[in-house]
Amino acid sequence: MNESKNNLNLTSRREFIKNTGKLAAASALAGVALPHVHAAENHTLQVALIGCGGRGSGAARNALSVKKVPIKLVAMADVFEHRLKASYEGISKEHAEHMDVPEDRKFIGFDAYKKAMDCLKPGDIAIFTTPLAFRWVHFTYAIEKKLNVFMEKPLTADGPTSRRMIKLAEEATAKNLKVGVGLMSRHSRGLQELQQRIQHGELGDIVLLRGYRMSGPGGSCFSEKWPGQPSELLWQIARFHSFIWASGGLFNDFYIHHVDHLCWMKNAWPVKAQALGGRHYRQSPEGVTFVDQNFDSYTVEYTFADGGRLIMDGRCIPGCNDIYSSYAHGSKGMAVVSSGGDCGFPSRIYKSQNADSSQLLWTSKVAPDQRDPYQNEWNELVDAILNDKPYNEVERGVKASLVSSMGRMAAHTGQEITLDQMLNSDHEYAPGVDKFTMESPAPLLAGDNGKYPIPMPGIVKNREY
Repeated sequence: MNESKNNLNLTSRREFIKNTGKLAAASALAGVALPHVHAAENHTLQVALIGCGGRGSGAARNALSVKKVPIKLVAMADVFEHRLKASYEGISKEHAEHMDVPEDRKFIGFDAYKKAMDCLKPGDIAIFTTPLAFRWVHFTYAIEKKLNVFMEKPLTADGPTSRRMIKLAEEATAKNLKVGVGLMSRHSRGLQELQQRIQHGELGDIVLLRGYRMSGPGGSCFSEKWPGQPSELLWQIARFHSFIWASGGLFNDFYIHHVDHLCWMKNAWPVKAQALGGRHYRQSPEGVTFVDQNFDSYTVEYTFADGGRLIMDGRCIPGCNDIYSSYAHGSKGMAVVSSGGDCGFPSRIYKSQNADSSQLLWTSKVAPDQRDPYQNEWNELVDAILNDKPYNEVERGVKASLVSSMGRMAAHTGQEITLDQMLNSDHEYAPGVDKFTMESPAPLLAGDNGKYPIPMPGIVKNREY
């Protein structure tokens, strides 16, 4: 068979879906003497940014805002020179004193990630905010260089890269590297307290979880035909939300936060999913045809081992009722998990199944300096580096990515998909991504009509396209 069962022999399904609040490998190594991969000798942490889009620039700003130790951005890498330039100028306006990126440490191209990480010393930090297809490639090199890492979600879109990333996570832990993943809901103080209250039984048995992200189109989720420039590969990278190989599609990139934090409330990962979705409008208001791979609405019913359910509803259609929140229902009452957005304040607990103010039992209250989960996750990563604490969020990030992909695949095939099926799937969406050059063809090519392969539920049943 493929690498999944011959080489990895991960964990049993039961072990895979059970609570993994702390990475098992890290727990197993707690108390074991491991080499301390520390910051540079001058006690300044150096950072390299690989992927200079909006999220990368935001992550760099959070890194440079950490107060625990001097931090400098010393290298940047991207495949687009204009994005690197815009990112550099934007970050410099806020953090000029933390910027040390001369022209010879600004790198362009598919090998730019190596050049940027080569500017760092063991114990420094590499930020990965490129499309997810490149995550395992960059992580492999960071481990080789003994670098700590912050990587943006999602981490994977298919089975082969998920298995690869879990194996790399084990290697990173064995080298005592600290790795953060951009699932910032787990660093929201309100959600942390709510999760503890749920685990202590304040809602009783959790039987239903609901997540909603329903709004107009966002990011690059819908695309018109490739205009011919830049190359088809670079154009797909620039519009990564439109292509499953690059982002897991809009389902993974947009909905993973709700999927992740609701599974956290349940303290479990679902074992299977059934779903539906559709492409209601495939033209812009001006009548231009869209060619991306996304549905514009999704409904996924996830099932946990104990029979509990998680319903995730997503819609990217303008002019409809917008809902962007999440909820947990138990035998003793219900909770508003996120009031708005991916992890918006305040979280609340009610003693009935309705969010009725007369039934309110608890509302989260968070200190002003703890309200930003993006900054919290960076503060905690740097604290782990400075104080040599076990810290590796990759396995959990892969599991959240897999569960998201399981729901997406269920909708795209019209079949019930299990977590085992998703994990052990042979379909790798961007094989050879580690060998891409500026002249490489895209992993997905348009047909003569300019359109790309799309999911066909009930017709194509064993793969997404």
